[in-house]
Amino acid sequence: MAKHGKNYNALAEKIDRLKSYDLNEALGLAKEGATTKFDSSVDVAVNLGVDPRKADQNIRGSVVLPKGTGKKFRILVFAKGEKEKEAADAGAEFVGNDDLVKKIQEGWTDFDRVVATPDMMGTVGKLGKVLGPRGLMPNPKTGTVTFDIKQAIEQIQAGKVDFRVDKAGIIHASVGKASFSVEDLAVNFKEFMGTLVKMKPSTAKGTYIKGVSLSTTMGPGIKVAYTT
Repeated sequence: MAKHGKNYNALAEKIDRLKSYDLNEALGLAKEGATTKFDSSVDVAVNLGVDPRKADQNIRGSVVLPKGTGKKFRILVFAKGEKEKEAADAGAEFVGNDDLVKKIQEGWTDFDRVVATPDMMGTVGKLGKVLGPRGLMPNPKTGTVTFDIKQAIEQIQAGKVDFRVDKAGIIHASVGKASFSVEDLAVNFKEFMGTLVKMKPSTAKGTYIKGVSLSTTMGPGIKVAYTT
């Protein structure tokens, strides 16, 4: 059994595991649990009433958080010709094609987000085993396979968050940092949840949002009372 520190245990004792808290109260408690030396992420976990094994219920998408993520991402772009210059001018830290593929195949992974033009996906596909498990494989559904490189980069830096349901039917995402105000975190949370609700598959029967919880990095989970 994992051992937790005094701060974690102190907050855990204040949380009623059987209670679903009002959003603002839950965010306030989550912020109390941010006792790390770094600025912890505030994360949301949503249990969906979907079957991820079915293609039309394998929820995947992205949302631009109005108040941002509190993080600057190191963006890598796979492109050729004029699109390389567009990526560099838009602020991408790493831009290239075959040279970057080789570098990544050799073990380099010092980047946070990946964008690719459609004509590069045949080449980028070679990196599926490296980028896939890290959730970094470019995908049209998340807007990371596009010829509009400038817009893709601007959205990521403005607060774009990608998400995907896991095998257990749960989606994990960050809605900001513990240093954010409760008000700003609430705005981001509502934008994320609103996007998720709009993505409900027509074939999903029964309750779609089965449960929602909030936590900070290394902090205890807090159930949130959420109704659509």
